[in-house]
Amino acid sequence: MALAVTISFADGDALLSWGGVADAIADGHRLPRAEIGDTVLRRPPDTLLSRSAWIDGMGLLVKTATVFPRNAERKLPAVNGAVHLYSDTDGTLEASIDFHLVTKWKTAGDSLLAARLLARSDSRHVLIVGAGTVGWSLREAYGSLLPDADFSVWNRSPDRAAQLAASFPNTEAVGDLASAVAAADIISCATMSTAPIIRGEWLRPGQHVDLIGAYRSDMREADDAALVRSRIFVDSRDTTIDHIGELTDPIGRSVIARDSVIADFYDIPTGSFTRADVGEITLFKNGGGAHLDLMIARHILDMWQVDFERRNAPDEPGRF
Repeated sequence: MALAVTISFADGDALLSWGGVADAIADGHRLPRAEIGDTVLRRPPDTLLSRSAWIDGMGLLVKTATVFPRNAERKLPAVNGAVHLYSDTDGTLEASIDFHLVTKWKTAGDSLLAARLLARSDSRHVLIVGAGTVGWSLREAYGSLLPDADFSVWNRSPDRAAQLAASFPNTEAVGDLASAVAAADIISCATMSTAPIIRGEWLRPGQHVDLIGAYRSDMREADDAALVRSRIFVDSRDTTIDHIGELTDPIGRSVIARDSVIADFYDIPTGSFTRADVGEITLFKNGGGAHLDLMIARHILDMWQVDFERRNAPDEPGRF
């Protein structure tokens, strides 16, 4: 039995590309539908969240996150964790992969795949709402998709928006969110908001809205009007419709219906996960989910193994 490998953030990050990660997510959804399960333990204000997934033909994964909000007072990260990838053949541990590495590439890669399928190909201006860790990843991801685009960043704390903007070319911090939304072709929102901050009245035909931040039933980033005006897509019906406030709240009040969700990533092979016309507003809810972590973890291990074999290949005959 081969020993499990340990992949650090630095070692894995250097091997990945945003296009490759998006492709890995798309390929993963051509396999049988994942079995997923979450467990949550709480000692307020602290949380232990374990997310597990099994995809026949790919393997098994358990991703555990600890959320300790008071760690800021100790100058420690609030979120920590571990990712373990197991063999689909015999259930043995194949790899322990850095938690933050998997989360970075899973979260932004999820939104990137949706944008490749839903955003207009002539999109030239991207607005990132939220200048936290995910905001930085989104700037990288969307920059790879649209290298000639201009970017704007809005954040409740303007200094953080300015810091992100100063770290990338063709990127500016903005203060007026309504104007920034109206001017953008793609709006990517990654905040911790519990009340909508993207208003439907600000949207215009042809835009793509990417919602990432809300992950609990009491969280929302877009208002009712935004959802009503849009064609709605999700990464997974199983992890969003009955779990995340972005959808559970308006569905519960009959603002939209369950079948207002047009498609999820498992519908990509059917061709239904796509923009219908240039004038519609598309809205994508990035819900995450352990099945996506599994797809990314498997991709990371595959890339690591290719690199390991390359670095350890014997010299060619005659080389000195």
